[in-house]
Amino acid sequence: MADSATSELSPRSDPLDAYSAAVVGAVERVGPAVVSVYVGSAAEAEQARGGAGSGVVVTPDGYLLTNEHVVQRVQEARVAFVDGRSVPAVVTGRDPATDLAVLRAQAGSLPYARLASDERLRAGQLVVAVGNPFGFESTVSAGVVSALGRSLRSRHGRLIEGVVQHSAALNPGNSGGPLTDAAGSVAGINTAIIAMAQGIGFAIPASTAQWVLTEILTQGRVRRAWLGVAARDRPLDLRLVRALGLTVARAVEVLSREAQGPAAESDLRPGDLIVAVNDEPVDGIDALHRRLSRVPPGTTLTLKVVRRTHLVDIALAVREPP
Repeated sequence: MADSATSELSPRSDPLDAYSAAVVGAVERVGPAVVSVYVGSAAEAEQARGGAGSGVVVTPDGYLLTNEHVVQRVQEARVAFVDGRSVPAVVTGRDPATDLAVLRAQAGSLPYARLASDERLRAGQLVVAVGNPFGFESTVSAGVVSALGRSLRSRHGRLIEGVVQHSAALNPGNSGGPLTDAAGSVAGINTAIIAMAQGIGFAIPASTAQWVLTEILTQGRVRRAWLGVAARDRPLDLRLVRALGLTVARAVEVLSREAQGPAAESDLRPGDLIVAVNDEPVDGIDALHRRLSRVPPGTTLTLKVVRRTHLVDIALAVREPP
């Protein structure tokens, strides 16, 4: 009876078949929009086996996302689609702080993928990476979301927040390619692996990619608030923490102010210890960058600083860096 019942089960009821169907469905949706990114002259691109990395078209008019480190030294590239088309692309903008770049493919009627809301992601969820590792085009690897909310330091020193850690296999050449959910929406842009580790990959979340894309398309660049100070992390004396009722044990010490910068036009002074921005605690430079990333240039902030043994509020209008 058991053998008979088993033989009557539909293949779709097999968990392995369901898993395969999910992966295949995601690849069929996103695969046509995934490209190989080639840098250098057209001749070099045609001769190159693997190109510089991967990318994914995310708008109907040909804008695509990749990693900034893939195109960091060029203004033009070529992108090759799985259907055999190879078209020129122009670097529209780049953001080294998130390792993202936006290119525009110089062709019409291109397939594109949709950016997902990473709020839908959960640890353990199926994800699929599509890219061109070592020149092997349209390579697919699958895994799960290992963790959410990771922080990853960019080559320029800033922390990239909300990074998706996953177990889909990544190799050189996957950089800039999409990490998709089971629906085939782009949940992130693959950016890094840990050398000598297995099953530990990272993707810039879709929300960050969407923000960078919007900034570049609407403003021509990614705008960030700038204080105009040189600073360092500084531990606070615990007696001072208790006396002032602070919620942090570390602060950002202002070492100097840049001439003509926002800080030089305020009452912020060398030696001040920044402990909060707009009443949000700050316990170091990374936390300060995190706070500044949420406000557009031109905003007036209130910095709470420890000056000797007193708390002082300082108004400062942030600007874009020169």
